[in-house]
Formats: sequence, C-alpha cells, structure tokens
Amino acid sequence: MQKLNFPTFTFRFKNSENKVAIFDEIRKKFIILTPEEWVRQHVTQYLLQEKKYPKSYINVEKLIKINDLTKRYDLVVFQPNGALFLLVECKAPEVKITQQTFDQIARYNLTLKAKYLMVTNGLNHYFCEMDFENEKYVFLEQLPDFSL
Repeated sequence: MQKLNFPTFTFRFKNSENKVAIFDEIRKKFIILTPEEWVRQHVTQYLLQEKKYPKSYINVEKLIKINDLTKRYDLVVFQPNGALFLLVECKAPEVKITQQTFDQIARYNLTLKAKYLMVTNGLNHYFCEMDFENEKYVFLEQLPDFSL
C-alpha cells in the first residue's frame, strides 16, 4: 500500500481468500484492505495515538439517514455527553479532495452536527471547525487534542 502523509503506525494484516485484510481496532475485526480502508485505518491510529482520543468514543462506518437516503459515514468521534465532536470523510489516495467532497461532508453534518470536520485522502488533510450560527466552516491547521 501507498505511503501516506501520517506518522508511521503498526498494523495487523492477514490473507483472507487471496485478499489482504487489516485489523480494525474499533470494529475489532479484519476488514478487506482497500485504498480507502488504508486511509481510514491511518486516521483511526492518528486519532488514538497522536490526538489521544479515547477508543470508546470512536465509531466507524455506520449507516445514517440523510433526506430519506441511507448513507454511511467513515468515522466519528463522540463527546462524553454523546454529542458529535468530529466527523471524518476518508477518500482513497488517488481521489482528489474537491468542493464536492466538502459538500458531501457538509450534507452529512447538517444531520449529525459535529463540531469539527476532517476530510482526507491520506495525502492531504483538511480540518474545519463548524460555525453553525453563520452556517460556514472555518479551516484549521490541525484538529484539537482530546480533552474533557
């Protein structure tokens, strides 16, 4: 797999039916390794190891309803009170991050109401803080570390 713009992390792999699978610490199972999954696993480790977000507050790939459509978010981090802290959209490294990518995560966030957004293809990372009052997002240099 391609080297990504993250610190180096250690992963567990196994071969399953002639496909490589990577262990997902959050879902506690092996997941077929796709380019997007490679990015998602790096984001997970980045949040756990670098930003010190508690594993119990992280949730990966769950279905949500947006305007009567069923969608799936990549990764979220909850606050202790159950509110959403962070919504992450992962793309494969070859997928360019465009306005459409931001529109997608913004649509999801109309329903989810996360305080922070992260969009990444593993090579380029964008972080935003939501300004709900003015209906816009403010770009940040990085995500805040976890704190209660």
